[in-house]
Amino acid sequence: MNSSAILFPGQGAQSSGMGRWLCEEHSIAADLFAQANEVLGYDLRAICDQDPAEELNATEYSQPALFTVGMAAARVLEQTEPDRIKSIGAAAGLSLGEYTAVCFAGGLDFADALRLVQKRGQAMQAAADAVDSGMASVLGLELEAVEELCQSCRDGDEVLQPANLLCPGNIAVSGHKSAIEKLIPAATQAGAMKVIPLAVAGAFHTSLMQPAVATLKAALAEMPIQDTRIPVYSNVDAAPHTSADEIRDLLSRQVVGSVLWEASVRRMMEDGFDKFEEVGTGRVLRGTLKRINRKIEADGFGDG
Repeated sequence: MNSSAILFPGQGAQSSGMGRWLCEEHSIAADLFAQANEVLGYDLRAICDQDPAEELNATEYSQPALFTVGMAAARVLEQTEPDRIKSIGAAAGLSLGEYTAVCFAGGLDFADALRLVQKRGQAMQAAADAVDSGMASVLGLELEAVEELCQSCRDGDEVLQPANLLCPGNIAVSGHKSAIEKLIPAATQAGAMKVIPLAVAGAFHTSLMQPAVATLKAALAEMPIQDTRIPVYSNVDAAPHTSADEIRDLLSRQVVGSVLWEASVRRMMEDGFDKFEEVGTGRVLRGTLKRINRKIEADGFGDG
């Protein structure tokens, strides 16, 4: 069995200039961006390179950008270090990164996956625009304490809940901004090391994203999805999947379900994967790996 797993980052990892060196030094990356521009109908490379008006923080742009950079990095790695790619026996991605994982694993071709990601980003942006909401990372508290804080800081019909269960002591909460504003001082008083608002448009992975589900389901139903050549570990249930039908269903459920990242990594380790490759932008996932198990062997390729 191939013992490496490839990991792709999600929204929040974006940064101005991402993908620049990949395109400057590797024609295969530049060609992929050119294809992305045709699919999307705008100059994605320019947005990544220059980030005019901080467009990269807008969901409708950041999701296609992160997906394209992740796939470009994977293509470059496949071309320059084929043995490193051949050792990969599983894939996973954080939230948006799961689409990159499915594409890498052969479940979607690049253009179809990018169209899905564009529709996902637009639908989630629209849902976010409808409600004043957001996300924040709570550092230094365990899940039970974070759940109690969420319960005490939301009023009436407000939504506030753990959304991204990243690693011990790092849990992202998601919900109405009014509730998050109450949680920040409450979490600090409860012993949190830090509470960091995230650069996302709204309350992802909560019921506030429900309006996006119908759009995404319709897009997924029309899109040709194949069984994957390697298992993709889902954010929804932290289990490996290769079936196209299962992946289609899980991707539609993902936007309103909590991201079980720590559980996914632990399941991959239990299944025999002992080396992880973070491919794309940033180092966030490698940071979570070390918090889950400091002996994990983790490498990266891309920006950061």
